[in-house]
Amino acid sequence: MKKIIYTLITTFVLVACGGGSNPSVDKLLEEKNLDKIRQKRTEILSQYDALGEDLRKLDEAIGELDTLQKIPLVTTISVTDTIFKHYIDLQGNIETNQNIIIYPEFSGVLTKVLVREGQKVSKGQTLAIIDDGGLRQQLQQLEAQAELAKTTFDRQKRLWEQKIGSEIQYLQAKTSMESQSKLAEQLKSQLAKTVVKASFSGVIDDVITDQGQVVMSGQSQLFRLVNLDEMYVKADIPENYLSNVSVNSEVQVEIPSLGKNYVGKVRQVGSFINPNNRSFSVEISIPNPDKLLRPNQIARLLINDYTNPNGILIPENIIKENSLSQKIAYVVSETDAQNEAKVTEVQLELGYTSGTFVEIISGLKVGQKIVAEGSKNIEDQQKVKIVQ
Repeated sequence: MKKIIYTLITTFVLVACGGGSNPSVDKLLEEKNLDKIRQKRTEILSQYDALGEDLRKLDEAIGELDTLQKIPLVTTISVTDTIFKHYIDLQGNIETNQNIIIYPEFSGVLTKVLVREGQKVSKGQTLAIIDDGGLRQQLQQLEAQAELAKTTFDRQKRLWEQKIGSEIQYLQAKTSMESQSKLAEQLKSQLAKTVVKASFSGVIDDVITDQGQVVMSGQSQLFRLVNLDEMYVKADIPENYLSNVSVNSEVQVEIPSLGKNYVGKVRQVGSFINPNNRSFSVEISIPNPDKLLRPNQIARLLINDYTNPNGILIPENIIKENSLSQKIAYVVSETDAQNEAKVTEVQLELGYTSGTFVEIISGLKVGQKIVAEGSKNIEDQQKVKIVQ
């Protein structure tokens, strides 16, 4: 079809110009008649305009009749909405508030160690005993003196109530009784410090000092006591996320060393910005039913800082940039019987990115179809063919 049309065009041009040798023009040029030359030029220009119009019509006919014309092939996707959640990706450390080193409150020889490493203990359970250095004998003497002072006071009180004896004697007996009682209580308190007890229920992770060694009050490390029931992750977050993270924010916790994932919530948001790294701290409660979590383990955190219940997401690779540095996509009109359609360029306002997808704030509507593959080779208002 193309060959026939272009043959007709060539023939028409040759005829209009005098059969190719164009003797009439040559003859006019030899005569050097200016008026005739101008007249011939005007005649040829009118023929040229007519030929241009005919060429346009012929091109339109070719476009309609030539089934082999080059129409870009594209694929499309439908615009839908979904719940979109954005997460801050950072690293934290697993911690517990019940992870302590137990120190003695009394100096002396560690006469008994009553627990072993890995042993579970209850709150208040005796872990070790320190030699009291004779405090128990002193306490027995003070208790005997306190009992005598109480007996003396009781007798003096009865006499005083019968108006026998002086008030001074009564007051002296009372003072002596109270003084002896306080001394006995103070010594009891000191003696209680020779018994080392668990401050909470947990596991003896390490027995640091062996039986028979001399320990110093507040200096010698005796045991490490750990409770793995109440674990949490602590992390530092850049201050620009301060308005997006709050108590009860959802957090996905990954423990790389265990290959396990947990779901937790932010239980505490720090009220202080660290001037060294411009960050604030958060704590995330996580369950530990199988007791696999340990203090100082590394955790990867995905903290939900933004949620859009009707978010529009499209693949990042189909978003283009025009000459004005605007982010664009191509919306496809309804297809015809040949599965062909026209594309319209639309400007996009982008939101958060999640993996290979980007949130679209404006520019697209649910239900529209947009070009996916093949967008590099098309332009605004161009005709395309949709393929599956």
